[in-house]
Amino acid sequence: MTPRQGVKHPDRNYLIHPSYIVMFLLLAGITALFLGFSGAYLYNRIQQNIPPVSLPSLFYWNTGILLASSGTLILAKRAYLEDNTAKYRLALLGTLFLTFCFLGAQVLAWYQLSNQDIFIDYSNMASYLYVISGLHLAHVVAGIPFLLMFIITAYRKMKTPVSVFIYFTDDSKRRKLNLLNIYWHYLDGLWIYLILFFAINYLIK
Repeated sequence: MTPRQGVKHPDRNYLIHPSYIVMFLLLAGITALFLGFSGAYLYNRIQQNIPPVSLPSLFYWNTGILLASSGTLILAKRAYLEDNTAKYRLALLGTLFLTFCFLGAQVLAWYQLSNQDIFIDYSNMASYLYVISGLHLAHVVAGIPFLLMFIITAYRKMKTPVSVFIYFTDDSKRRKLNLLNIYWHYLDGLWIYLILFFAINYLIK
C-alpha cells in the first residue's frame, strides 16, 4: 500500500481554500444575474417610458430586519471564537428567527402592492419589482438549510466539554461558518442595493 492509499490527509495549506473560490464564483454569478435584471429594468423604463412603482413601506422595514440578522450572525461568529456555546446557539437561533421575519414581511409587502391593485402583470416595472424581489427571497430561502445545519449541530453534538472543544477547534467548522457569514452579508448588501435602485428610480421618474 502506498502512503496515499487508505489514508485521510488533513486539509492542505491553500493560499485561498477552494471553498472560498466556489463561494466567490457563486456570488459573482448572483451579482451578474441581478445586474442583468437591473439593466433590463432601466432599458424597459427608458424605451417604453413606463413610470416606476413606489416601494411599499415594508420593503424598507425589511432592510432593518436583514441587517439585524447579519448582526446576530456576527455575534454567532464571535461566540464561536470565544468558545461560548450558549451565546453561539442563541445567536444562531436569533438569525433564523429574523430570517423568517424577513420572509413573512416580504410576503406582506407583496400583499401591500396587491391592495393597491399592483399585481405582477400591472406593468413591466411592476413585473420586474416582483421578479427581482422574489429572486432575492429565493436566495435567502436557499441559505436557510445551511443555517439549520449549524443550529442542529450546536444542539446535538455540543453537549459535553469534550464535544464542545472538538467543535470549536475544528478548522472546517470555522471555515463553513465564515462562508455562511459571507453569503448572508452579501444578501444584505444586495438587498440594500435593490432598495436604493428602486427608490432612486422612483424619485427621478
